Amino acid sequence: MLNKKSVDDINVKGKRVLCRCDFNVPLKDGKITDENRLVAALPTIKKLVSDGGKVILCSHLGKPKGEPKPELSLAPVARRLSELLGQEVKFAADNEVVGANAKAAVEAMKDGDVILLENTRYRAEETKNGEEFSKDLAGICDVFVNDAFGTAHRAHCSNVGVASLVDTAVVGYLMQKEIDFLGNAVENPTRPFVAILGGAKVADKLNVISNLLEKCDTLIIGGGMAYTFLKAKGYETGSSLVDDEKIDYCKEMIEKAEKLGKTMLLPTDTVVAKAFPDPIDGAIDVENVRSEAIPSDMMGLDIGTETAAAYAEAVKNAKTVVWNGPMGVFENPTLAKGTIAVARAFAETDATTIIGGGDSAAAVNQLGFGDQMTHISTGGGASLEFLEGKELPGVAAANDK
Repeated sequence: MLNKKSVDDINVKGKRVLCRCDFNVPLKDGKITDENRLVAALPTIKKLVSDGGKVILCSHLGKPKGEPKPELSLAPVARRLSELLGQEVKFAADNEVVGANAKAAVEAMKDGDVILLENTRYRAEETKNGEEFSKDLAGICDVFVNDAFGTAHRAHCSNVGVASLVDTAVVGYLMQKEIDFLGNAVENPTRPFVAILGGAKVADKLNVISNLLEKCDTLIIGGGMAYTFLKAKGYETGSSLVDDEKIDYCKEMIEKAEKLGKTMLLPTDTVVAKAFPDPIDGAIDVENVRSEAIPSDMMGLDIGTETAAAYAEAVKNAKTVVWNGPMGVFENPTLAKGTIAVARAFAETDATTIIGGGDSAAAVNQLGFGDQMTHISTGGGASLEFLEGKELPGVAAANDK
């Protein structure tokens, strides 16, 4: 899965190139409020344009559930992309996505032109990988380029179906970067390799914990899921978030770490409060207590100061670090200290630092450390499945080198 052909391995001059991007951007009153995903797609688009391809872009946006929804049209994306690219990105308005209007727009293209198709999820077949829509997409292109890592863990028409129907299917620069960093970090890391997992629930990370224990040298646990591990060790966890059904699993993982000779770090102290903050960023009274002695009427909401220092130290001594999930309720200034300490350690280390998408990506960006990371993944669910060691359909569908 790590050795795929990319846009650098093909010649697209004069060819119709369908490029699947991730333009699933937040919109407010028809305006894009965060254009990171558009900017991230530019290198691949520019490469295809400069090589003389006829570039047909496609993406989903939101969840229109198989029918046209004007508020989820990609028209605003075409307008903003035109500005970012410095050339017109023609919008092929077409509720069928590949209907008469889109086909006519493709037919009229010259080398180096760019058009954007309508939201692929306007078609009900898209999320079911239905054959008819896959054939429609394959019918308007000679080459397929997948640059949408955020949907790589799903088998849809616009990433997997179309790839199976064209002779040339490759990955774009963004996808290549994800494979290089996320894939190789887990399969061929420079050691010591430290993995940090946080977030609320153990259930979301079951296979990730197990897979990373086999690959890394040190596994660090923080966030809400740490309390299920602490309870598995027989500690009093008060009113903290605990998944009682997963206590035996946590015991197994603690034993697995010992058996494999891996270091598993759990919080030795924790920041507690009487209740979850309401509103989430509101003022809150907290205290720092030992992890084995959380008062029965208190809940853990962040790692403590001693734990934050220990986790930061482990990061500093690593050569490769992967992080998925915040250490506490980072949306609250009082409860963000653990996450900030880890983010700062990431920013200061010489190690290869990889942020596995989702909340941890939001956290490092919001805290101002984003530009100091080696790689921030663009996929939430896709990153997690990569870290689980699963094959991602969207990556697997591309031609091997």
